[in-house]
Amino acid sequence: MRRPVRHPGRAARGAVRYVGTVDKKNALRAGALASGTTLMMLLMTSPALALTRDDGDDPGPGLSVVETLGLYVVAPIVLFLVIAGLVMVGDKSRKQQKQV
Repeated sequence: MRRPVRHPGRAARGAVRYVGTVDKKNALRAGALASGTTLMMLLMTSPALALTRDDGDDPGPGLSVVETLGLYVVAPIVLFLVIAGLVMVGDKSRKQQKQV
């Protein structure tokens, strides 16, 4: 009697079975719950309230386009490069110590 060749990490042919099927009623229920929750969250938040000033609210001057790009685009990129550079320098010094 010849045994089939088995490969580790692979399922035998015809061995993959799905135990349960997706129930349409449960899928519809989950979709309705997700959409209902999203709709309620959108209705509860009122962007019109952001236009009214609170007592003691004293906003400063707005940022220019250059300041906004520098703060939210350039600064994170520079910070990432500085951290990556420090990690690379630390890794290279550790490799040089192992070789000696």
